[in-house]
Amino acid sequence: MTLLIAFSSAVWLIILLLPWRPWSTNEQLEPADSKSDPDLTDVTVLIPARNEAACIPLTLASLEKQGNGLAVVVVDDQSSDSTAELTKKSFAGNLRIVQGKELPERWVGKLWALQQGLEQVTTPLILLLDADIELLPGTIEALKNKLISERLTLVSLMADLRKQTFWELILCPAFIFFFKLLYPFRLGNDPRSGVGVAAGGCILIQADTLRSIGGFAAFKNCIIDDCELAKRVKRSGGRTWIGLTHSVKSQRGYPTLASFWHMVSRTAFTQLGYSIVWLVATTLLMVMLFWFPVLGLASSSIFTNLAAGLGLLLMWSAYLPTVRFYRQTPVLVITLPLVATLYLLMTWGSAIRYWGGQRSAWKGRSYRR
Repeated sequence: MTLLIAFSSAVWLIILLLPWRPWSTNEQLEPADSKSDPDLTDVTVLIPARNEAACIPLTLASLEKQGNGLAVVVVDDQSSDSTAELTKKSFAGNLRIVQGKELPERWVGKLWALQQGLEQVTTPLILLLDADIELLPGTIEALKNKLISERLTLVSLMADLRKQTFWELILCPAFIFFFKLLYPFRLGNDPRSGVGVAAGGCILIQADTLRSIGGFAAFKNCIIDDCELAKRVKRSGGRTWIGLTHSVKSQRGYPTLASFWHMVSRTAFTQLGYSIVWLVATTLLMVMLFWFPVLGLASSSIFTNLAAGLGLLLMWSAYLPTVRFYRQTPVLVITLPLVATLYLLMTWGSAIRYWGGQRSAWKGRSYRR
């Protein structure tokens, strides 16, 4: 047992020492203080919206504060609520509402909506924005400046998830932490790496490149479409960048464990390539990493206690930068073993749903195997 706990501690040490530092929060982008209204006539915001009446007004209101000449295309993806009506009332600028057509076979709903909106875009830059995202003033200007000054093709920002309820407080920071372990930002930002990383809630991309890779039709059946888009951009010779921010706010709430569970299980097994081998390996690895140090504290052996204590300190050290970035109490790091267990169970729930014939489900749509 002591050797297994020591091995667990060694793995945490390796994670902390990895050159691409997946635990780090150094990749950041915040809007600069600017009193002038930037020229955004070269940017079109493309928003897929399906039953987003609760979120779309604030999303569009935040766009009116971004700058001059911004064009907005909202694709009403066959909503059954008042999404279209509220869209018309919420943005006074250059707005086009596209009535989404019936979802074709083998398409994912969001990608089909984006493809229809892409046909309406004439500007050289496109901001792909989820309908629940509120942008603080200056965010689009910061994205545009980053893309132009560093000669990038795609710039993406990870949305700051809502943290109001108990479950949101303990699960949301860990969601970002685990995402960065799976998709290290530094590797995604390295043009020499083949790793593609993006956050679908907020992506600024060059329109010509998006069209040259085949648009959204090129990966129309993909569930994790954001990282697939970044991967294809890099394959085409483009450069991508992703970072954290406080200026991209997700309005969508996950007030209960069940609601958060549903969100995570949509893509959890997809991230493992629908492989039972990877699922079992992930289960064993997570038990070893997150629970062996805890169990080791109950041992009567002082060497086991020391190895377990070291493992916990290393684990908490890896998680602390994410907790601090989102301005949460550092005490939150001690919840990581419990939170990791919940995420593992969500992954198993995703796998069980897949074995039952369903890849994913969202907004009343079910995607079969």
